[in-house]
Amino acid sequence: MTASDLIYLDYNATAPIRTEVIELMSDVMKEGGNPSSVHALGRTAKSRLETARSQIAEVLNCRAQMIIFTSGGTEANNMAILNSKRSRLITTNAEHDSVNLSKDSFEGKVDMLSINSDGLINLEDLKELLLNDGDQRIVSILLANNETGVIQDIESISKITKDAGALLHVDAIQAFGKIPLDFQSLDVDMMSISSHKIGGPQGVGALIALEKLPVRSSIIGGGQEVGRRGGTENIAGIAGFGLAASMISRSLEKMKELEEWRNYVEQEILIKASGSMCLGHNSKRLPNVSTIYMPNVRSETQVMNFDLDKICVSSGSACSSGKVKASHVIMAMTNDDEIASSTVRMSMGWNTKREDIDAFISSWLKMWGRKNNR
Repeated sequence: MTASDLIYLDYNATAPIRTEVIELMSDVMKEGGNPSSVHALGRTAKSRLETARSQIAEVLNCRAQMIIFTSGGTEANNMAILNSKRSRLITTNAEHDSVNLSKDSFEGKVDMLSINSDGLINLEDLKELLLNDGDQRIVSILLANNETGVIQDIESISKITKDAGALLHVDAIQAFGKIPLDFQSLDVDMMSISSHKIGGPQGVGALIALEKLPVRSSIIGGGQEVGRRGGTENIAGIAGFGLAASMISRSLEKMKELEEWRNYVEQEILIKASGSMCLGHNSKRLPNVSTIYMPNVRSETQVMNFDLDKICVSSGSACSSGKVKASHVIMAMTNDDEIASSTVRMSMGWNTKREDIDAFISSWLKMWGRKNNR
């Protein structure tokens, strides 16, 4: 079986690499060269590196020198939290695992914010936590949840943190390429992004950080990335990342169509399947994703049945070692193990077709009918 035989609806886990990106990366790998070398091949590699940095900076409206290339979003999140030089961390109970587990290694006090049934934090709770020692705190918040697509009010969160003197890091990995992002307008201190969510290669990401911040990677080497992250850069991957970022305008146009399809999916299922639920539907969400509860059918059963119908979907986060388990995000929203253990995530992207959506609805309703209409 090849990828062309499958209906791929798992873009929030990883997006297929764009053809143009594969072609560019192939050319770059043929060129060779180390960007730290001063000879011709080194200068060519350095040019590739800085072109990508400029492409990403233009999309995000940030200064190119603020971009620190990493091995992916996970490293970027780790770097922001564990090397912030702050003694107190505020985060939520619905973050990606790369933040959830980072807090366990954070050398200081950790305060947790809860999310409500709509997937949003309470801004008053954040204000309360920042009343004292604000200048010793770092706040780390998912801009858009990777499982539900729920978008936090980052502008309001930014004002609260800035008024308290705290640092604000946003995990924008899932939002990047799906909604417009403007680093300057959001007024954040640090932002994590990743290549493979936007049609670039896996294994490449970036932390955007204000130059004044004392952020350092735990990877120590030859002083690359202006001394902020050691190790020879992945030039082919970074070049692919930059090209994929430069194509985000196409993705944003596609998102308008995907939002219509997402709404159609939810309407069809909610009308025809009694007891079903679409998590986060009362909140502002990413346009490409729907997390749907199917009564009486466990998540792993759903994923396997979709797979038999040659449809790729997922349950929870893809960064959970391939396990299918109750979603901690849905548990945080509902406090209901049955719902958290019986949801799947359908996520679309740049190469999704309308017939893919019809196939998903048909497969979902067939599965629901077998279990609930006996």
